Amino acid sequence: MNQFILSGLATLSALAACQPAKQAREDKKPAKPNIVYILADDLGYGDLSCFGQQKFQTPNIDRLASQGMLFTQHYAGTTVCAPSRSSLLTGLDTGHTAIRGNREVKPEGQFPIPESTYTLAEMLQEAGYTTGAFGKWGLGAPGTEGDPNMQGFDVFFGYNCQMLGHNYYPYHLWSNQEKVVLEENAGQATGVYAPNLIHEHAMRFLEDNKEKPFFMYYPSIVPHAELFAPEEYIAKFRGKFDPERNYKGVDEGPGFRKGGYGSQPETHAAFAAMVTLLDDQVGEIVAKLEELGLADNTLVIFTSDNGPHKEGGADPDYFESNGPLKGYKRDLYEGGIRVPMVASWPGKIQAGSQSDHISAFWDMMPTFAELAGKEAPEDIQGISFLPTLLGKGDQKEHDHLYWEFHERGGRQAIRKGNWKYVTYQVFNAEKQTTELYDLTKDLGEENNVADQHPEIVAEMQAILEDARIPSEPFPFGKN
Repeated sequence: MNQFILSGLATLSALAACQPAKQAREDKKPAKPNIVYILADDLGYGDLSCFGQQKFQTPNIDRLASQGMLFTQHYAGTTVCAPSRSSLLTGLDTGHTAIRGNREVKPEGQFPIPESTYTLAEMLQEAGYTTGAFGKWGLGAPGTEGDPNMQGFDVFFGYNCQMLGHNYYPYHLWSNQEKVVLEENAGQATGVYAPNLIHEHAMRFLEDNKEKPFFMYYPSIVPHAELFAPEEYIAKFRGKFDPERNYKGVDEGPGFRKGGYGSQPETHAAFAAMVTLLDDQVGEIVAKLEELGLADNTLVIFTSDNGPHKEGGADPDYFESNGPLKGYKRDLYEGGIRVPMVASWPGKIQAGSQSDHISAFWDMMPTFAELAGKEAPEDIQGISFLPTLLGKGDQKEHDHLYWEFHERGGRQAIRKGNWKYVTYQVFNAEKQTTELYDLTKDLGEENNVADQHPEIVAEMQAILEDARIPSEPFPFGKN
């Protein structure tokens, strides 16, 4: 065989060898972005140094904000845990979502999300994502239709019951439907600090799913009462926040580690320690994404489920936890529902940016749907804010936002533009309040101007007429 033929065969062979590689390149589609959603528990609008906290620092969350976008007008689903999370996972406000209050079931857990509920986790599963939840659930007891594995999560590790989530050294956690007994915490022992164990499982999830798109939902129990943190963290702040507040709680008896808050003689130091621990865990999540080469293809969002609490010895006024806002957890004033949020996605979200776009928990579902190339359900109140995140396209705005709270006589609130309407004692016509605030002039909701703007009050009350649909499990007044 002559040299020309040999040369030609070699060329053909080389071309043939190149074809699979070329085809693979052509067939390879851009990887779907990973999503990490970190939800603090009862962290106030002013509890992060990037949102104005002066008494301690949150450098890792601050770094997220400096690398991405800080949202100044983001709202929780409502002002307490379960309904706020239900709103997050369903794209529905509290006038429409399945869970509208904190309702316990025995022996452990909360009233379940119905099987018919379509969650953002199920939506992302359909889009090819592996889904994991690590932390506090509170939307259905183990084995019920509201169990996280029944609502779109491939993996769950943490507290199923938010009542037992009051305690940081629990007797057990849940790994999917397996009860994980923590022998190290038997009796009054404090061998396993649950947020650390949960964090280890979350980090393992990132490792295990580095080759495929994933959604990691990280609903931490920090810094919800009780005010407990490992000694090495409390030691950093001991003596720095005098005079200390000494809280006497439940250290034995029937309520011990069944929802009762333990005693804490250094509540100021403990609170700062807890937020610092959470900040460190956020830093470790981001560092792991960078180590795995996933940071540039991962949207990371950090926020809180409602405003700051006053339980277990917590002292939000000392730390100015609600910043310039009025109200706390269980209020529908801004301090109860406006929450800090930062979003980071290197190369996609402009570093060091800030947005005053008005958004809420129910916007997460359509935002993640657009990100994953899915169609969001049509019958939701959420609006995608992906255009705001990416700085591309026209951002749709809400006509109004609505919240309701079923305790303390019933409470409702509406935000429409810069107007905020609040009504308390909804279930008692003689005591019901009518409050209107102009947030551009009165962010602290100190001056009720309802009497000066009867036409706006009438508009708000008309919105209330259609703001909710009845719920048999969660009746609201006459429903």
